[in-house]
Amino acid sequence: MFCFQCEQTAKGKGCTSFGVCGKSPEVAALQDLLIYALMGLSKVAVEARKQGITDEKVDIFTCEALFSTLTNVNFDPKRFVKLIKKTVELRDSLRKGVEDGGGPVKWSIASRFEPKKTLEDLVEQGKTEGYKAKSGLDKDTRSLQNILLYGIKGVAAYTDHAYILGQKDNKVFSFIQEGLAAVLDKSLSQEELLGSVMKCGEINLRAMELLDAGNTGTYGHPVPRKVPLGVKKGKAILVSGHDLRDLEAILKQSAGKGIYVYTHGEMLPAHGYPELKKYQHFYGHYGTAWQNQQKEFKEFPGAILMTTNCLMRPIDAYKGNLFTTGVVGWPDVIHIDDKDFTPVIQKALEMPGFHEDEVRQQVMVGFARNTILSVADKVVEAVKNKSLRRILLVGGCDGAKPGRNYYTELVEKAPKDTLILTLACGKFRFFDKNLGTIGSIPRLLDVGQCNDAYSAVEVALALSDVFDVGINNLPLSIVCSWYEQKAVAILLTLLYLGIKNIRLGPSLPAFITPNVLSILVKNFNITPITSPEKDLKTILG
Repeated sequence: MFCFQCEQTAKGKGCTSFGVCGKSPEVAALQDLLIYALMGLSKVAVEARKQGITDEKVDIFTCEALFSTLTNVNFDPKRFVKLIKKTVELRDSLRKGVEDGGGPVKWSIASRFEPKKTLEDLVEQGKTEGYKAKSGLDKDTRSLQNILLYGIKGVAAYTDHAYILGQKDNKVFSFIQEGLAAVLDKSLSQEELLGSVMKCGEINLRAMELLDAGNTGTYGHPVPRKVPLGVKKGKAILVSGHDLRDLEAILKQSAGKGIYVYTHGEMLPAHGYPELKKYQHFYGHYGTAWQNQQKEFKEFPGAILMTTNCLMRPIDAYKGNLFTTGVVGWPDVIHIDDKDFTPVIQKALEMPGFHEDEVRQQVMVGFARNTILSVADKVVEAVKNKSLRRILLVGGCDGAKPGRNYYTELVEKAPKDTLILTLACGKFRFFDKNLGTIGSIPRLLDVGQCNDAYSAVEVALALSDVFDVGINNLPLSIVCSWYEQKAVAILLTLLYLGIKNIRLGPSLPAFITPNVLSILVKNFNITPITSPEKDLKTILG
């Protein structure tokens, strides 16, 4: 196997024997074959669109299947077998429609390949016919292809999240398929691939806008709220991942059963949504970021539901209490397809729960764009009277790899006249710190999940209007931490918007070659993080 799509890839170069994430060589081969099959399906879909033929089942399946290949999502070989075969079924059906309409009869190899019958044979086929086996290009071209592919994976994930909440846009589906087809097109120049990479950032902005509309249209705009980090005596369910619809379903189905529901990881911002917080048994937040789940899940005395990406290898201590749903999967862990979470509720009732109340501190959530922009005049006034020198957007993915303490130290050492905006699980490095206020504004503002990056973008664009300056002339500095492919898509959106001087860490992507990196540095001045002291000195001038 070879995989270097995440930040924690082995030795900063690539996982070759077993994934740092827990991905087996078997699953890696199946994922490569699925991606290749999806590229073939996408090639057919592109031709179909030229004839005015679209199939929403194909469009959303492409997103779901691609989402399953993100880091820490699906580790179940049997699920990938089904996805590969379904991809080919949809491809052949759509291809027949194109051919019946007088379309191309000479298809690419990817649009004609036939999967083997058994899991073992598919694994071998993945090694010889999967996406990574189809190279033969120079390293820089391959690097641009990988950036495009990983960006599209992030777009597909956000598009799937949005679709679940009733939001869709045909141009997003169209780009995902065009982009996947382009990754296999050896005739494209590096300049053309770079153009597609920037287009990916543009389309991801639209995908995130759709997701934001789905979240706020369904559950209301987040409002500031204190969330307890303690626990209540009684039975318990822990919900991790990102999917608000799954959380809502758990809340509805567990109401009145004497069970308290807690969030974990990136579900923390869910407490800010009015339509979710109305459930009286939706209590507080348990634990921190995804990479700590083996310790935290082991200690949780109730049932656990993983809704989306960020699943780690379950250990025996809690494997029997763990359930997955949606695109997530692990062999021998109960998977719930139909959203009837009765098994989760029954498991929670069987388990001991918490024996007594535990009072701990509270943290604030709910500082999405509506809340922040409602005090934009105070931000402007604070800048004018020099009580606010700089806004630092410190956010992104968390992870276990050494070097991420940088973000904790950066926030701790930032002067008291700086405001800290944060989002995604990177905030768990400092989310419980009391940083005080600037006037009536808390210095630490939690914008939300990585899924809420659109809110942060809208805040930056709105402040640009308020201050009447270009976005790069705002008193704003962005310090990002990345781990997986959603983060790649968000970074491409920031680049599409022309945002410069982004600091990125804890290490740069292994899939970006020095020559491609030089292009990004030249055009956008992307800078690797150094030390908190040095970077703060540069940022604050």
